[in-house]
Amino acid sequence: MESKFILSDYIEAALKRAVYEKLDDGSYSGVIPECKGVIAFGSSLKDCEYQLRSVLEDWILLGLKLGHSIPVIDKIDLNKKVENIESINSV
Repeated sequence: MESKFILSDYIEAALKRAVYEKLDDGSYSGVIPECKGVIAFGSSLKDCEYQLRSVLEDWILLGLKLGHSIPVIDKIDLNKKVENIESINSV
């Protein structure tokens, strides 16, 4: 079964792979190893998670706009080209 929310599914799958670290000053950092350059910081773990989601969303959108290859996560491939735009508009 194919998802209608591919971007949301991708973001959730990527965030499940996030690695967080508590820093010496009590704040947190978070990275998604498969997504090079996606890193965030927050004063709490919850804040760091929120910031990481925001960074990831921006990273995906900018990467797609610039034609960068986005890593496939959990068999979700955002790099596929849409061949029939009319089929998307009819959804």
